[in-house]
Amino acid sequence: MKKYRGVFLKNEKEIGLLREANRIGAIILDVLGEHVRPGVKTIFFHELTMNLCKQFNVKPAFLGLYGFPYSLCCSINEEIVHGFPSERELKEGDIVSFDVGVLFEGFYGDNARTFAVGSVSEKAQELMDVTRESLMKGIEQARPGNNLNDVSRAVQEHAESHGFGIVRRFVGHGIGRKLHEKPEVPNFVPQGNSGLPLKAGMVIAIEPMVTEGSFEVDILDDKWTAVTKDRKLSAHFEHSIAITSDGPVILSLSD
Repeated sequence: MKKYRGVFLKNEKEIGLLREANRIGAIILDVLGEHVRPGVKTIFFHELTMNLCKQFNVKPAFLGLYGFPYSLCCSINEEIVHGFPSERELKEGDIVSFDVGVLFEGFYGDNARTFAVGSVSEKAQELMDVTRESLMKGIEQARPGNNLNDVSRAVQEHAESHGFGIVRRFVGHGIGRKLHEKPEVPNFVPQGNSGLPLKAGMVIAIEPMVTEGSFEVDILDDKWTAVTKDRKLSAHFEHSIAITSDGPVILSLSD
């Protein structure tokens, strides 16, 4: 692969493999979403993800990564990212985020969505809607000739214009033969950072983590689960996208 300022530029074949990895990940998320309802224990989603990965002949990318013990991240309400599936049951009015990664023929797929459990509050629904919209605003800016800061600014401005917070502690990333590659993709514009010119062939995962209140974060005793410091709600959406000469192409879509 060619490199530009430390970022791998993918060719058409490599983007094709990334598209398939991400398509499979998106199908898995589709299936997980079909099972979201009150009374379901979240460990079920780990087991379902394991079975689906076996069915699609892919590896669950998160299992064992940096010591993470499950096939997916399952984060409820105030949990931002990296939540553990467990015996906890989903309840009416919860929101739950699933972050799923797979490894297909040496290339990674990575995508996340937040789902409503039954009927949720107006604020929870708005938070999910705005987070998803922020992701799409960022994707629109991911084109050659723009700067990575244009992506970050679009995400941040949309979320903050609705009175929500943008998590600073965790960011998006490049993706390819490694799950986490350069560049980092912040959901906010870092002070004093001139950003990175965007080039065709870059593949990045954009993943806004948006909070109902403060963007400050605590890490729970399991050393993984990140929660909002004020314990207000958080939502998370992620797409992996290829930057092409024709603009951004979302790879993490099911059929």
